[in-house]
Amino acid sequence: MLKVQEIRELIKLIDESSIDEFTYESNGTTVSMKKNTGEVIERPAAPAQPVVTEQPAQPAPQPQQTPAAEETKPEPQQETKVDYDHEIVSPMVGTFYEASSPDAEAFVKNGDVVTKDSVVCIVEAMKLFNEIEAEVNGKIVEVLVENGQLVEYGQPLFRVKSE
Repeated sequence: MLKVQEIRELIKLIDESSIDEFTYESNGTTVSMKKNTGEVIERPAAPAQPVVTEQPAQPAPQPQQTPAAEETKPEPQQETKVDYDHEIVSPMVGTFYEASSPDAEAFVKNGDVVTKDSVVCIVEAMKLFNEIEAEVNGKIVEVLVENGQLVEYGQPLFRVKSE
């Protein structure tokens, strides 16, 4: 049976994708999701009592309206404050970590010089820790996310001034 956190991650992934309907079967349990209704239906594969859980906090239209409004306002303000020409973006949905362990120092911080193969952070997705590289030579001018924060596919993590 899926854990609540795994179901939440599935809801988030489906909500951000162009998929309207999703069904997942594992160990005799079926999870079906439909984007347009906002429902998660979980039931055993055998004809037993189905469990229906509604997720009113995550309807599909609401997240789509909020980012559009946010994107139009902050971008011009951020461009005037920080001089950069490249953004390092998250290649996947996951949790951002600035260091390899809680005790270790951050891979990079504002003002650090990086090369294209420098590891700048880790994004953990489904219990796998993926090292993210800078992809350009330059200087980190802004860190855009907090340690432990959930990040989206394509979300900017760092701003870099290329050399």
